[in-house]
Amino acid sequence: AAQVPPSFPDPRRRAVAVSVTDSGDGIAREHLSRLTERFYRVDVGRSRDLGGTGLGLAIVKHIVSHHRGALVIDSDVGRGSTFTIFLPVAE
Repeated sequence: AAQVPPSFPDPRRRAVAVSVTDSGDGIAREHLSRLTERFYRVDVGRSRDLGGTGLGLAIVKHIVSHHRGALVIDSDVGRGSTFTIFLPVAE
């Protein structure tokens, strides 16, 4: 079970966690804090070739925040990444 992050709006409230994990290249630590910025791309050339805009995670963060949740991104270069959203349980 994932631990509710400090960024969760009300850490005393129960939350549901949903994670997506990949086994891709991973993302270097220096990029993690900026991944949810609009138009931010870790690898500009590669994302442009694949048609990426750099908006996906910014949209996810906005939706999760709107629902009073939190988004946590963890990654290890060479091993992959895990994206976890925490949403409050309805009262």
